[in-house]
Order: sequence, then structure tokens, then C-alpha cells
Amino acid sequence: MEIKDIKAVYFVGAGGIGMSAIARYFLKKGLVVAGYDKTPSTLTRQLELEGMLIHYEENVSLIPEACRQPATCQVIYTPAIPDNHQELQYFRKEGFDIQKRAQVLGTLTRQHKGLCVAGTHGKTTTSTMCAHIMHQSLLDCNAFLGGISKNYGTNYILSDSDYVVIEADEFDRSFHWLSPYMTVITATDPDHLDIYGTKEAYLESFRHYTELIQPEGALIIHRDLEMQEHLPSGVRRYDYALTEGDFHAENIRIDNGEITFDFISPIESVRNVELGQPVPINIENGIAAMAMAQLAGCTADELRQGLKTYEGVERRFDFKIKTDRLVFLSDYAHHPKEIYQSARSIRELYKNRHITAIFQPHLYTRTRDFYKDFADALSLLDEVILTEIYPAREQPIEGVTSQLIYDNLRPGIEKQLVSKSQVLDLVKSRSFDVLIVLGAGDLDNQVPQITELLNSKQ
Repeated sequence: MEIKDIKAVYFVGAGGIGMSAIARYFLKKGLVVAGYDKTPSTLTRQLELEGMLIHYEENVSLIPEACRQPATCQVIYTPAIPDNHQELQYFRKEGFDIQKRAQVLGTLTRQHKGLCVAGTHGKTTTSTMCAHIMHQSLLDCNAFLGGISKNYGTNYILSDSDYVVIEADEFDRSFHWLSPYMTVITATDPDHLDIYGTKEAYLESFRHYTELIQPEGALIIHRDLEMQEHLPSGVRRYDYALTEGDFHAENIRIDNGEITFDFISPIESVRNVELGQPVPINIENGIAAMAMAQLAGCTADELRQGLKTYEGVERRFDFKIKTDRLVFLSDYAHHPKEIYQSARSIRELYKNRHITAIFQPHLYTRTRDFYKDFADALSLLDEVILTEIYPAREQPIEGVTSQLIYDNLRPGIEKQLVSKSQVLDLVKSRSFDVLIVLGAGDLDNQVPQITELLNSKQ
């Protein structure tokens, strides 16, 4: 079904960050937009305020009438929804056109010039940076992002531009539906081994992704990744890194909470770039974002202004309290390499302060596969508080608990295991110097209350 032919869209799994961006796209188009999600959240409540019809019970009778016409209703589902879901089974039985979120995004990359960002980590920040640079330039863009942009308070941008910025998700090989005009690949550290099985299969998936780049397009790839790309004829290849590569930074200055650097480029170098969200890890993300925006046609002044005014992404190194006496932030990091980068950045920013992390591991399989790596990364900090694993789509695995990470933390580190339900009481009873909540699960739902508790004690 062509997007132009539909009158209603139904989402099975409406509340995910990626699904909600597409829901907002169709709401802006004036269509009937409805869907199911397992539990209410801040995001689903916001979508309801914007006009989306959402219910939280797996019940076919709750599907609105406008979404019961196979000829005019597009059904979109997330791979996290099980095959035996009653509503999904209903739509299949009745002959609806059913697509994954990634298939819809793939259609959009064929209708626009897709500027895509793929990678194990860094893709949300890099794509949001690129979208902001493009949107405030004369080129403008559409965007479907994996996080809430603090500049816009949403995870999508809608415009009349030929460009669309898309976060290319490797989970379930979703990014194979895309047809990028240009793409950044930030990292290929193995993840989602419950889907891929082996590191080799994971790397092969990225190799295949590079075959999908449109001729006359471009690949911008982080240096020294294990993967081997396979580019169609005519696709330009560039690499980038912090201090080397076709695109890189020179003259990096980190001083008094500000970061400035020179952006070195084969097209045109840009001096004295000020990083709007001054976190060391964002220098590399900024290099990749500026590289793609520059290749799309942004000027040096637009690049400089775009990065300077970038405000960050919710849950990505997201400061909630920042005073001389107390720092509190939330970060979505849930892969060992992300945890390592986050820990290293916060250690660099707060060299002589006591840093405590509350970490909620995400998925039993990821914990099973990487518990030693998680422990190594978390051991960069002074104190680690671990909660139980957030299962998401998974069933428990015997013997796989947060205790595996706990037992492998470096000797001498302060550590404890608590249940998620005990976190608020723990925060109430303790004082902190620098505190960070880490993970992609639902512990972040407690961040507003933690912020309130910490502020009340200052």
C-alpha cells in the first residue's frame, strides 16, 4: 500500500520511541492514528494529547472502526510484539497490509534523500545532531529520531525538505529495509546476539547495509571498525575519528565546562566549533554529524551555528541537577561500550569527585553475554548500585542476574544490589556528589522523583 492511499494507521506497540515518531508523522498528515501498547507512559500520554487513540488491553474489540478497513488502513508493528498477539493475528487474518516500522522508514528513504545513522551506539545523538544542523540550515530536513530532541521537545521533524534524517536500527536487521542516500556508521561492537547469534553474523549485517546505499551517495564510517563494507559503484567513502581520518578534530579545548575544537574536513575545515552539549563523547558524534550535513550541502557557518545551539537528547547524558555541590544525570547507555564511554566522559568532567552509578541492566541475554564487560566499564566509577535486570521482551534465564556483574566489579569498589522498588528510599537516605542513572529500562521513570528528592536536600 502506498502511503498516499491510506486514511488510517494502526500501531501494534505504539509507545516505543521509534514508533511514536512515525505516529506523529501520520498525525501531522491528518490521518486517524490509533494503536495498542502494553502500559501507559509519559510518551503514550503525550501522543494521546496530540490526537492518537491508544488502549492498553490486548483486545480486538477496542480497535477503532476507522482502523478496520483493510483497503485504507496501514498496520505498523514493532518486532518486540510477539507473533501470537491477538490484534496482530486479527489484522493478518483479515488481510491488512502489515509492515514493520523499518519498512515504513524504508519507503520514506526512497521518497526523500535519506541521511541515516547506524551503529551499536552513538546513533541517537549523532542523528539528532545532524537533524538539528540540517533543520536550522537553508536545506532543512525531516527527521525520525530514536530519542527526544531537547531543541524541539519531540522525536520527529516534519518539513518540505528533500532530506530525511533517520536513525538506522540494526535490531532484527531493521536497517536492511532502508535505502540511504548517505549513512554514518558509528560503531559495530557486537550486540543483539539473541537475534544474530554470532559476532560474525552481526558484522555481516552491517556489510549488507552498506550495499543498500544509493549510487552517488556516501558512507561515513568510523575508523578501524571490524566490519568490511561492500559499496555500490559510485558511492563515496570517508572515514572519521576523534583526531584522525578524513573528518576529525584538532585543537580540542576542554575548559570550565566548555568544549571547542577545529573540524578538519576534505571539503572545508571549520575553526572554533563550540559544542552545545559539552560532553567529551559528543566530539566524535559531532564530527560525524557535521560530516554528513556538510556533504549534504550545509555551509561552514551553518555547521558552526548548528553544533553550538545543539541542546542534546533526553536520557543521553541528560543533566537534571548541575551545581557545585551536586551533579545528577540520566543516561540511556545499556551496552558495555556505551557504559564505558559514558563513564569515561563523566570521569573526565569530574576528575576529583566521587561518582556513583545506579545501573539497571537491560535484557537477560545481553547480561549473560557481556557481564564481565559491564563490570569492567562500571569499575571506572567509585560506586555502583545494581538493580534487577529489566527483561523487556525476554523471559528469565536461569543463573543470569545482576549478581554476575556485581561479582566481577573491581576489588575495592563500593557496591550494592537493590531492587528497583528500593531506589527512592536509598536516594532519600543517602548523600551523593555525582550521581548517574544508567540503562535503557524503566528505572528512568523514577528520575523525576529522584531529582525532586535530591533538590529537597540541597
